[in-house]
Amino acid sequence: MKRRNLGQSLLLLLVLGYLGLILVLPLGAMAWRALDAGPRVLLDVFANPAASEGLRLTLVLAFIALVANGLVGVGAGLVLVRHRFFGRRLLDTLVDLPLAVSPVMTGLAFLLVFGRGGWLEPWLEFADLKVSFAFPGLVLATLFVTFPFTLREVAYVLLELGTDEEEAAVTLGASPWQTFRYVTFPNIRFGLGYGLVLTLARALGEFGAVLVVGGAISGQTQTATTFIYNALEERQEAAAYGMALILAAASVLFLLALEWIKRQRGKEK
Repeated sequence: MKRRNLGQSLLLLLVLGYLGLILVLPLGAMAWRALDAGPRVLLDVFANPAASEGLRLTLVLAFIALVANGLVGVGAGLVLVRHRFFGRRLLDTLVDLPLAVSPVMTGLAFLLVFGRGGWLEPWLEFADLKVSFAFPGLVLATLFVTFPFTLREVAYVLLELGTDEEEAAVTLGASPWQTFRYVTFPNIRFGLGYGLVLTLARALGEFGAVLVVGGAISGQTQTATTFIYNALEERQEAAAYGMALILAAASVLFLLALEWIKRQRGKEK
């Protein structure tokens, strides 16, 4: 028994030490540095036009990702779970591709398609549309990296629920829309909410893809995360830490939202 308790204690210390080294210590250092500078770091962010514009752009991109992934995530989740068709397994695998591909590679891939000399450059020039190093490129990159989160959460819930309630509704004469509105959606709402929170967190924190495809042009394609990078490069540490503190506070709110969703979901079960 003593050996078992000793082993459990060593395992606990190992896990806590690992988490402390890679999570708590760096994040704590960042929060301490930002708070040590006082409220002026936040004032520097909002007084800096480039910082304010970067934060605004990030919020716009996050909102677009939230709406798009909410709609597509539910629809694609229903298609993957409730329908059987040729190529379904391939499509199911491709859904997780953004999780496996580096964001920097994602940005480079979009440049190969939409950038100078890209596959679609003649068509874009004909339509007088600019994608790379412009707002549309940021939208595409953000949608790509956030795509799996809502879809996967909805799909997991649909698999867990099965089809009994939906089949009963159809038997009672409900239309497909009525079945979705009164049976399917109420059952997936917490999974949908969980996925949307993860999507929002991923959109706000994206860096690599938007840096490559957007170029971090101040006042045009510079997001909150790329502003932090440029501010540190230019020795504007106060503004960088202030922006980092804002994003860190948002992350804490996301964690609280996820915990609330978990509790509400647990109460229903």
